Amino acid sequence: MIPAEQVSRLRSALPFWLSLGMIPLAALGATKGGWTVVLLPLYSWGLFSILDALTGIYTENADLETPVSGLIWYRLITLIWFPVEACVLFGTIWYVTHLGHLSGLEMGVLFFGMGVISGTVGINYSHELMHQKPAGERWLGDLLLACVMYGHFRSEHLRVHHLWVGTPRDAVTAHYNEGFHRFFPRVLWQCYASSFRAENAMLARRGLPWWHHTNPFWRYWALETLMLGLAFALGGWVGLGLFLWQAFVAVWQLELVNYIEHYGLTRRHLGEGHYEHVLPRHSWNAAHRASNWLLINLQRHSDHHYKPDRRFPLLQNHDAGEAPQLPFGYPLMTMAAMVPPLWKRVMNRRVKAWRRQHYPDIADWKPYNKALNPMPRGAL
Repeated sequence: MIPAEQVSRLRSALPFWLSLGMIPLAALGATKGGWTVVLLPLYSWGLFSILDALTGIYTENADLETPVSGLIWYRLITLIWFPVEACVLFGTIWYVTHLGHLSGLEMGVLFFGMGVISGTVGINYSHELMHQKPAGERWLGDLLLACVMYGHFRSEHLRVHHLWVGTPRDAVTAHYNEGFHRFFPRVLWQCYASSFRAENAMLARRGLPWWHHTNPFWRYWALETLMLGLAFALGGWVGLGLFLWQAFVAVWQLELVNYIEHYGLTRRHLGEGHYEHVLPRHSWNAAHRASNWLLINLQRHSDHHYKPDRRFPLLQNHDAGEAPQLPFGYPLMTMAAMVPPLWKRVMNRRVKAWRRQHYPDIADWKPYNKALNPMPRGAL
């Protein structure tokens, strides 16, 4: 018998398991083809946008004194996700390349949906896991990132983004008035370079060269090579192409989310390269209930940056007095970001209102609107 307290916690955690609803949709698309291959993006973007409208805003906060043992039903979905995603991804590569029942277009759309799984869910869960202390959880995070050829994201996120968010040193803090289609190619190369430099700087402080075996990039490269080899072994060149396509879609989704999380928000420069401490007001917050289920409270991003070591069930909501609020959840906001004129129409006035609220003394925002002085080599 499960104790009554655990049953109650299980019921509270179950909505965060809705990501598993993608698995049968992937199987249906792989076996039936046709119109069913579009169900995965419709599930993540369409259904959860509708559910957000129906379920509304959720602002209640969990008890911060909840012990880790009380979070097991929440944590479990992140712990099982890598084997689930790997089986679905590589099993589907083998299935569609060996049966040959899908057209090229059907496979392309299906693996766009696979990228939705590995991006919307996989990278998001890896983000939760990389912030935890147990080595096993961090390894699961690395394996999930290897499935999308983006292992360096862990180094970039922990060594660069959390330290320099809201400053010119952080590539993924989107500049005010910068459209996503300019942001995306910029961060692809800037983040890889800055994450590599950050790890090199860590090694240099210990008197070690970049090629030392403790450089995590060796692990990233080894795991990514393993994933490429597995995709090729299971599906040949077509399987490899499908794997790379879903990886690109996943990374595109990650950077869409990065784009909206900090768009136009900057920390006050205190002089000589120093900035104010990160506060809830330096991230956009979204309290929409259903999309927070799917994204395991990622939209409580203001609290995540304020207290990065909090596990997702304990992330707190911050109201408009403490953090800027998005008008919709991430599914709708990422779609809006793909149309820069629409995005700027929705968001620029909110950025200006945020500036008036939190920094009324700053008259000239031009130096803050764009990273005019990017981080020099070796600055980290």
